[in-house]
Amino acid sequence: MISRYTRPAMGKIWEDENKFRIWLEIELLASEAQAELGVVPKDAVRVMREKASFNVSRIDEIEREVKHDVIAFLTNVGEYVGPEARFMHLGMTSSDVLDTCLAVQMKQSGELLLDDLKKLAEVLARRAKEFKYTIMVGRTHGIHAEPTTFGLKLALWYDETRRNIARLQSAIERISVGQISGAVGTFEHLSPKVEEHVCEKLGLKPAPVSTQILQRDRHAEFMSVLAVTGSSLEKFATEIRHLQKTEVLEAEEYFSKGQKGSSAMPHKRNPITCERVAGLSRVLRGNALAAMENVSLWHERDITHSSVERVVIPDSCILLDYMMSIMTDVLDTLLVYPDNMMKNLERTHGLIFSQSVLLALTKKEMKREDAYRVVQAAAMEVWQSGKSFRELLLANEEILHVLNRAQIEELFDLKKSIRNVDYIFDRVGLA
Repeated sequence: MISRYTRPAMGKIWEDENKFRIWLEIELLASEAQAELGVVPKDAVRVMREKASFNVSRIDEIEREVKHDVIAFLTNVGEYVGPEARFMHLGMTSSDVLDTCLAVQMKQSGELLLDDLKKLAEVLARRAKEFKYTIMVGRTHGIHAEPTTFGLKLALWYDETRRNIARLQSAIERISVGQISGAVGTFEHLSPKVEEHVCEKLGLKPAPVSTQILQRDRHAEFMSVLAVTGSSLEKFATEIRHLQKTEVLEAEEYFSKGQKGSSAMPHKRNPITCERVAGLSRVLRGNALAAMENVSLWHERDITHSSVERVVIPDSCILLDYMMSIMTDVLDTLLVYPDNMMKNLERTHGLIFSQSVLLALTKKEMKREDAYRVVQAAAMEVWQSGKSFRELLLANEEILHVLNRAQIEELFDLKKSIRNVDYIFDRVGLA
């Protein structure tokens, strides 16, 4: 991933230095287990621990000749260890190292992403409470529907973020498995105790069964969760982008001092961060699809998944980490305009209370078809003339035959329309 979208902590997880460090630890732990089993001399393991090291540039140099990354790594480590290096990698295959390492890296990344999600949830919870009773119009199909509050919108996002936290926790558990089981997963040339020892020390569980590789449904699940989380971020971002439209302007990204919105038009304040999040979420979804394509491999293994994963897994982890960071900042500093929310709510001259009128008429025993007809007729006149919906109702004899003026006036109580906000917040856990 390009440096523009890479935060340091996540980037380090996917650097070659970290990868080879994990490879080395896997090899040393496996050798330790072999020594306990009497397969490898304990003195040799002591020498390995003391001398084992690697050089990334040297590994790359060797790989250019041997065309095999694990062999290049082992060759370079052997240059540091000396003769005792012959006891490394006994009975193991490359995938034992590669897949177990990848599991560690994905676990490390997942735990960082989990922290990101929790920070996002904290911001959403705080701002939801801040705007709990800030009334705005709710929109369906992009058209004004009925009143809601901005706090409820944020509470919805908070609840979705909690689901993403639960999904990621589950995906981390599913991917936190290792294998040291040999060429086709049968432990033909090494004891299962080696796998148990390595996995325990790395914070993993042994895969109950594997072939030469860990099965890629695990990776596909993890990547799908990242894509779903990215889609949630895109959803939040898309809503903010709409609310920032000039003719809406109910909320907008913070615009810092010295920031420029356009190279041509000095007046512009654009939702560039939300647009960036919306765009990058497409990459996550594409990568998730590639991970699903990796599930079906030939027999006990092929390597069609390998080249794909070198790109999509690091990129998705790095991207989502970046996306959550900037989206959390957007929500933390989001500018909210309650006065504009109220102005927009009043633009339809009271039409947002049409259902309240419809229900009041039907409760007074007017047939629903008749009630719908008379309310819709008044509503259509408001759309065309811009007249007050309330005034048209108060002048309608058919409606006045069922409801008196006081009953009609009561239907236009904004506070009554959001009376269940406290109940919803309590149910979401934001009381």
